[in-house]
Amino acid sequence: MSDKQVVLITGGLTGIGRASAIAFATLGANVVVAGRRDAAGKTLAEELRSLGAEAEFVNTDVRREDDVRALVDRTVELFGRLDVAVNNAGTEGRPSPITDQTAQTYADTFDTNVLGVILSMKHEVRVMQAQGSGSIVNISSTYGHEGAAGAAVYVASKHAVEGITKSVALEVAGSGIRVNAVAPGPTDTGMLTRFTGTPENKAALVTEVPMRRLGLPKELADAIVYIASERASYITGHILNVDGGHSAN
Repeated sequence: MSDKQVVLITGGLTGIGRASAIAFATLGANVVVAGRRDAAGKTLAEELRSLGAEAEFVNTDVRREDDVRALVDRTVELFGRLDVAVNNAGTEGRPSPITDQTAQTYADTFDTNVLGVILSMKHEVRVMQAQGSGSIVNISSTYGHEGAAGAAVYVASKHAVEGITKSVALEVAGSGIRVNAVAPGPTDTGMLTRFTGTPENKAALVTEVPMRRLGLPKELADAIVYIASERASYITGHILNVDGGHSAN
């Protein structure tokens, strides 16, 4: 079994997930990326291998427990263990006033953002408890601890992620597993473009950031790498804001 760190990233094909995969691979980790698009996944795995990493793509829908179980088991089958899990798979849902929301828009958002995290953690913890070590990083948002008009369902889902993070951190604190979350502020990704809808809306969001710019996916990836690492060995149950000062307002 290799002594290289083994990292699993859900929602790993674009944005913060992709940047994180590249960051871990650059540091020499073995990386498994999960997503739902085969061509993009295989291309990313090849890119990670070109950086010197052993890498694999596994087609996974985090809303389906059988998929998640198979993803975690495949990671262990390939590399013998699971050191770091980054639960990044998420959706912006359909931002709109509460009067436009339906049971279906709720389910579409919560099944990925909340159920997906719960199922992922269930099986990641299963493996990490058996090996007596591991680090889990969930991806929240500044909206995980703030409100946003017109985005109540998305905001609720990210509040849930932060509550789940703290609760599971307490459950497993004595078993060698750390559980934290990184909460990005406005970050220059395709999801942000979809979420804001127009260039004007995106520009308006920037004005709410004290540093007066969007975050870069690599900046979020660097924070994820840090809090997942042994350099953060006494940190668990923490929400790390990486938001240009947004949460300090």
